[in-house]
Amino acid sequence: MSQKKISFTLKELSKTIDASITGDENIIISNIATIQEANTDSISFLSNKKYLRFLNTTKAAAVIIDSNLETNSSVNLLKCSDPYLAYAKISSLFVNKENKLETPSIHKSASISSSADVSKLSFVSANVIIEENVVIEEGVYIGPNSFIGPNCYLKKGCKINANCSLVQDVTLGEFSSVHFGSVLGSDGFGYAPSKTGYQKIEQLGGLIIGDNVEIGSSCTIDRGALGDTQIHDGVKLDNQVHIAHNVSLGKNSAIAACCAIAGSTLIGKNLQMGGLSGILGHLSICDDVSIGAHTLVTKNIDNPGNYVGIMPTQEQKDWAKSSIFIKKRG
Repeated sequence: MSQKKISFTLKELSKTIDASITGDENIIISNIATIQEANTDSISFLSNKKYLRFLNTTKAAAVIIDSNLETNSSVNLLKCSDPYLAYAKISSLFVNKENKLETPSIHKSASISSSADVSKLSFVSANVIIEENVVIEEGVYIGPNSFIGPNCYLKKGCKINANCSLVQDVTLGEFSSVHFGSVLGSDGFGYAPSKTGYQKIEQLGGLIIGDNVEIGSSCTIDRGALGDTQIHDGVKLDNQVHIAHNVSLGKNSAIAACCAIAGSTLIGKNLQMGGLSGILGHLSICDDVSIGAHTLVTKNIDNPGNYVGIMPTQEQKDWAKSSIFIKKRG
């Protein structure tokens, strides 16, 4: 079945992002593309000055730019205060709504405990397992082959994609989403050393995830040992992020791929972590902290700001000289 083509006039798009128009307000836009790859049906955006050189050569029907940017380009323009945010808002308009699941249903192959409370207005896919004392509210979507363990609570409108596991005692907030292959609420890494090896510490807490949280593919978030691991409202996690037991991650934090946070660390609001970064356990991080890529945080951060702990790429001989200098200064 062919998909219905999505299109808007430039005037319609301008109202969505509260932008002024320079050029033809009636031109038709049917897709979004980068400024280099756009065609005559595309709208693009310019939020990074590195790409300014493409503004005069782009084939785009229109480009979203900063209101303060002066240009002689002949392309149609939408001018606003934040082009990147405007692009984000417009992107939602081009999602094919025909692919959305509108009819609630429970697949005949799903296995659901008799003690589970599953809303008739939810969508449960093939081969899903739902164990005892699970509560699933209306508008929840659970993708194929996913596992929802004991005592989980899935609130209104949340979405769990295929092959995910909510192991036990996980609360997923309203309109939150979990991407493919993530594992939430598994055992934390807790062992007491002894002369004969390691004694496992049973993980008796839960995992509470707030509203409007988005968790990328192949992420792992452990439930608490005593008390709960907490992921607060609005948090965004990229793929392959690990969060250990009893971490509290503050509201509207954003973490890029392959980061890890060790156990019992308390993090304030609006944390930003670049890829491949790490935070050691039992630390305290204040609000409004940005951590650069490949940085290891080893002590508390009490003041908002940008923190970086890695040298840029350089030839090996230059790196060796820099290392000697740092050691001497230390």
